[in-house]
Amino acid sequence: MNNITLLVMAAGMGSRYGGLKQLDQVGANGETIIDYSLFDAIKSGFNKVVFVIRKEFENEFRSQITNKFAGKIEIEFAFQDIKDLPKGYSCPTDRIKPWGTGHAILATRNMINEPFVVINGDDFYGLKSFEVIADYYRNGGKAFSMVAFQLDNTLSEFGGVSRGLCVVKNQFLDNVTEIENIKNDKAGISSDSKYILKGTEPVSMNMWGFTPDLFHYLRTLFIDFLSSKGKETKSEYLIPTVINHLINNNLQKVKVLNSSESWFGVTYQEDKRIVKKKIQKLIADGVYPVSLF
Repeated sequence: MNNITLLVMAAGMGSRYGGLKQLDQVGANGETIIDYSLFDAIKSGFNKVVFVIRKEFENEFRSQITNKFAGKIEIEFAFQDIKDLPKGYSCPTDRIKPWGTGHAILATRNMINEPFVVINGDDFYGLKSFEVIADYYRNGGKAFSMVAFQLDNTLSEFGGVSRGLCVVKNQFLDNVTEIENIKNDKAGISSDSKYILKGTEPVSMNMWGFTPDLFHYLRTLFIDFLSSKGKETKSEYLIPTVINHLINNNLQKVKVLNSSESWFGVTYQEDKRIVKKKIQKLIADGVYPVSLF
């Protein structure tokens, strides 16, 4: 198989969660969600992983995650730094918040020269999700891509969540719209948007496939973003916005790959208990060994 890299975005702290949730232990023997993602990625044929983190958390990541996988997959670190900006731009002195997922990916610009898959560090995607996107590039796929999940397989029992609602035409992404505060309760699925949601809609969970061509677009569009919003303290340069721009301007196509997996993650502290139960069931069903290491 051609080389394929996994890019794990793990620089955020999680304001609703309250802490570094990427290193929370959820498995039977203290495994993290990232451990399961790397286990699935290795099984699917990935041969390198780049973690995008904040420099101050490097020691924790090395001791709690990367040392376990030494010799099994090549590991590199990229550091998302709010002061890492193009020449001529500076960070507002009162800005604390990172610049967003587009900026996080841009931090790896000198490390990746092959097709790569982007995931969130605190999200569980499942083996089939890694297999379907690895197979796409293994079999000569040239376009950008994304793994779509069914909306009702991605919701939290403990509060509203944001999801990227996808419009798909002929197996390619037409656009993605961020829908906020999606809840699933007795009355059905609701949100802060005008959309009537059934639960069967395809959504993006930030599992994207790219070629290195992305970095050129990211650099160019980041300058546009900074020119219009760079003085704001909470503005974010987000990958779905970049994707929409590329599609709308016929610069790239994005192949939509479907996953039957149930996504789960830890948006809220209360989600952690549910995640542990779901992983216990996957272990009982033989999907994962009792201990990954």
